[in-house]
Amino acid sequence: MKITFYGTRGSCPTPGPSTLKYGGNTACVLVESEGGQKLILDAGTGIRVVGDEFVKHNEDVFIVLSHNHYDHIQGFPFFKPIYQKGRNVYIYPSETTPNQPRAVVEQMNGSFFPLDEHELLANLNFKQPNWDIQPLTINGFRVYRRTINHPNGGSAYIIESGGKKVAYVTDNELAPPDVPSTTSYEWKEFLLGVDLVIHDGQYTDLDMPLKHGWGHSLIDEAVDLAKSSHIKQLAIYSHDPDRTDDDIDAWQEKIDKMQLDCNIFFAKEQQIIQL
Repeated sequence: MKITFYGTRGSCPTPGPSTLKYGGNTACVLVESEGGQKLILDAGTGIRVVGDEFVKHNEDVFIVLSHNHYDHIQGFPFFKPIYQKGRNVYIYPSETTPNQPRAVVEQMNGSFFPLDEHELLANLNFKQPNWDIQPLTINGFRVYRRTINHPNGGSAYIIESGGKKVAYVTDNELAPPDVPSTTSYEWKEFLLGVDLVIHDGQYTDLDMPLKHGWGHSLIDEAVDLAKSSHIKQLAIYSHDPDRTDDDIDAWQEKIDKMQLDCNIFFAKEQQIIQL
């Protein structure tokens, strides 16, 4: 499998000279199988660049969403394939509270966008599968789901192809103040032995206690999860809008000094990982 990061920032886009290295676009990751099948994870502002490549081909588009918070859907109106007549786009919304499976297009209605959803030319197909039966097959990938610990809910996924597994666990609070939807033990069990885990690491101790319960993990918590779950590689993801390249570099240096068995790195925009 090939994994490409198109958006690594959490909460809101952060363009500027202090975020050039790790990126300022919000959540979007492209997963490609050895056979050429593609799966887009989330539709933050990074999906605009993905769309520039997809318009060159006629393949069907498959998008899996973690949840409906704006930084995970705000790039969808700028995804060019949705304006191609006859293009097939399959969207797998997450289960949220309240449940709004069409939020990714509903954000375009009313006074929020110059075009509304009825002016899109592509064939948009919204899928709501029964996740009680796992794995689900999406465009040739085997996909497993767990509920994230995040306000309004949402989903984490493991995507499997060719004997390799990548987990996408963004916007997940490993130690929430209330009863978790998925416990630490359940996360360790779910992620055990995964080849690459993309996990939220938006906060540091300095962000607490103000942001406890906001639905994101400490960088240290993500590192501890990697150590306890025997994860092969951990990509720390959903960088805080205030976290500069220098800040992240300092954290990378700190983690490197731990000399862990797991390869831990901070995800960069346009970074490619080959499994």
